[in-house]
Amino acid sequence: MGKLTGWDRTCRQEMETMVDELNKVIAGKDSVIRQVICALLAGGHVLLEDVPGVGKTTLALGISRILALDYRRLQFTPDVMPSDVTGFMLYNRKTNEFEFKPGAVMTNLFLADEINRTSSRTQSALLEAMEEEAVTVDSVTYPLPKPFFVLATENPVGSAGTQRLPESQLDRFMIRISMGYPDPESELLIYRGRQREAMERVQRVFSGEEFVHLQTQVAQVEMKENVGRYLVKLVQKTRKHEDIELGISPRGGLALVGMAKAFAFLHGRTYVVPEDIADVWDATVAHRIVLSRKGKMNGAVLEDVLAEILKSVPMPE
Repeated sequence: MGKLTGWDRTCRQEMETMVDELNKVIAGKDSVIRQVICALLAGGHVLLEDVPGVGKTTLALGISRILALDYRRLQFTPDVMPSDVTGFMLYNRKTNEFEFKPGAVMTNLFLADEINRTSSRTQSALLEAMEEEAVTVDSVTYPLPKPFFVLATENPVGSAGTQRLPESQLDRFMIRISMGYPDPESELLIYRGRQREAMERVQRVFSGEEFVHLQTQVAQVEMKENVGRYLVKLVQKTRKHEDIELGISPRGGLALVGMAKAFAFLHGRTYVVPEDIADVWDATVAHRIVLSRKGKMNGAVLEDVLAEILKSVPMPE
């Protein structure tokens, strides 16, 4: 197996076009865009943690236009109910029957805006949708359309009206990334209105059905045994590190596999190399790690601990 050929290579070129189209509306964030695309190719969900106003919603809207996806946004506030997310049964007097009224999650691309401002009960309403791609209302299960992605945003913990997401909820997100403030040149484009104009000119690159086919191809990217063993050693190191109380779960390990395969595919390879795992390491595992009390008392910093683990495991040939 080696480089992609034929139709696959054409698709990779179109994915680069997808990156270019998104760069029109989110200037100066090429790395963030590529990580988000990799998560979507791997069939995962994305958590964007950052201060308000840096373009998180714009990124979601740009993706929906490039893939021609049905897009819905729900602003999570303390009064949002689980039924607003999943849907509810409503009695129809004409038919004398109860009818299902779909919630906001019944879409291709669901933007859960400021997810950490709502109640734990409403947050948990997303769990089944994110894990099973279906919702259950009154014992009846309704499948979600394909493809289905959740892009959730959250304000940093400590902001007014926020609460930390529980570990079980965080583990459902394939990656957590921060966009950060724009560089001076990109910020100038924002103030001149160039990016707002660019959103109107964004072109569709793939259809939803084509993107589902790409996801199938990503799943077929090969991971050699020695690379798989390298990944296992990294995962197990997080469970034995003295500064870590909660390490990476098997679900987190599968997320690493998916992201590494997507990263390889985005770079035109049909096989994973150790560098792929290293490149997606922080975004995929940082939100799954909980530092121990001893580690916190010793001044351990999560980013430094993850870098130390990555450095301590030698890459295979």
